[in-house]
Amino acid sequence: MKIIPTLSIILTTYNRPDALCLVLLALAAQTRLPDETIVADDGSNEKTRKLIEQLRIQLNYPLKHVWQKNRGFRAAKIRNTAALAAQGDYLVFLDGDCVPFPDFIDQHRQLAETGWFVSGHRVLLNEAFTKKVLDQSLSIYHYTNIQWLRHYFLRRTNRLFPLLRFNLKAYRKSHPKRWHGAKSCNFGIWKKDFYSVNGFDESFIGWGYEDSDLVIRLIRSGIFRKSGKFAIPVVHLWHAQNNRHQEKTNLQLLQEVEKSSRLHAKIGIDSIDLFRNSEMESSSRRTTGEDRSLLRVNKDRSQAFNNEID
Repeated sequence: MKIIPTLSIILTTYNRPDALCLVLLALAAQTRLPDETIVADDGSNEKTRKLIEQLRIQLNYPLKHVWQKNRGFRAAKIRNTAALAAQGDYLVFLDGDCVPFPDFIDQHRQLAETGWFVSGHRVLLNEAFTKKVLDQSLSIYHYTNIQWLRHYFLRRTNRLFPLLRFNLKAYRKSHPKRWHGAKSCNFGIWKKDFYSVNGFDESFIGWGYEDSDLVIRLIRSGIFRKSGKFAIPVVHLWHAQNNRHQEKTNLQLLQEVEKSSRLHAKIGIDSIDLFRNSEMESSSRRTTGEDRSLLRVNKDRSQAFNNEID
């Protein structure tokens, strides 16, 4: 009998409240709502906090906000912190500028399977169309294939086929050990498996390769890749290229991991102390006693799980 997990969306963002708003509204239009959504905020200013406060009372699902000080690109750390705050059995990592379609969560739940992580895919919008979508608050997650066909021919999007749906059950496990191309902007994994490898490695600071490192360690630990192609596409809004001054350093870190037999992140979930880290706060208040108790339980579970596998 297939296990139907409780599901937590972990939504990474940094100073892009207009895009974040669209993604949060798209999650509210799901055929199956998330059990919770956690905005993993890598140091945004007050505009993002205020947006979340406003939407929290309007949305039809629980919305949490974890935040860290702006000390550069630290996506690995904020994702780990959000994962510790998650209550779901299954985590879906999504970027705050990647818009899901109404069947996104339902499809992720159907693809969730013990011993596997799921890697989705995306289509990219161009700069001009992205501006129009955000300026006019267009509900692109409700667009039909005919509408997307038109935008493709107008060169507003780079691809069309990923938006189609096909039953590719036999294909989905055809490349279980391929780590190339798996992106954390659309990525599903059982929380216990994420904890088992100590989450993302926070040694990766700045843009690049923290998701590849995670996938290599998962595959090495016996958690294999399942394709989400033609099932869970997202629409990636245009943005200027991130600063890539750390790319060379991060690539060297990744190459070291490839040559090693490492399973666990050097600096990962077990390094996060949510109760002494003054950077962390909710969007509306400092962490309460109830929040601390909840997060302590999660951290204890994570530590217990790591002890079992060591």
